[in-house]
Amino acid sequence: MFRNMLMTVAALATFGVTAARAQGVSTSDPGKGYAEIVAQSAFGNVTSQNYGAEFGFTVTPTVQVFFEVGHTLNVATDAISSSAQTIASALSQTQSNVGYSVKQPLTFGVGGVRYLIPVSGSKLLPYVIGGFGVAKASNDASFTVSGSDVTSSLSQYGIVLGSDLSGGFTKPMVTFGGGVSYPVWESLILDFQFRYGHVFAEGESINSSRAGVGVGFRF
Repeated sequence: MFRNMLMTVAALATFGVTAARAQGVSTSDPGKGYAEIVAQSAFGNVTSQNYGAEFGFTVTPTVQVFFEVGHTLNVATDAISSSAQTIASALSQTQSNVGYSVKQPLTFGVGGVRYLIPVSGSKLLPYVIGGFGVAKASNDASFTVSGSDVTSSLSQYGIVLGSDLSGGFTKPMVTFGGGVSYPVWESLILDFQFRYGHVFAEGESINSSRAGVGVGFRF
């Protein structure tokens, strides 16, 4: 996964530089900073969506400090899915038509460095990033019997959910990635991006890749 992430970042940077050199317009100016909202497709153990916001401040012509907050709808690992299946199997010993679903939404905040790759004679601005922060995961499992949700009343069947299927946890997170930003009109920008995130969760770590677009402005 980490090797694939590095290959993707390298490909994005190479594409950005190649495309930028093909342009015949003025050099892109990063300005004092930027702010944008982000929509991404998230993929890892499951395919989901991520929404968030990112903003940054220019430190040097090629370096920006960035901050990102986001919410991924589901990053459910094999571990939590296996635990839910175990509970469903136990419940099916005494009940019929047992079903279950499991989700693990993730909310995170990351800060780091965004390294710009200016290309003379182009508005395209490739970049790579690296950051560190924290992520909070929520364990959300539900169980049904004959179509009725019995999650809150599992105790009547002699079953109690553990922390692996309820509650949540907060752990450190690292993010790497890259992309290409483009000023479409005055200070309005589009930011085509890829991000890879790794949450240092106990047991099975959470890995999630995100690809999408940010819409914002430079100031």
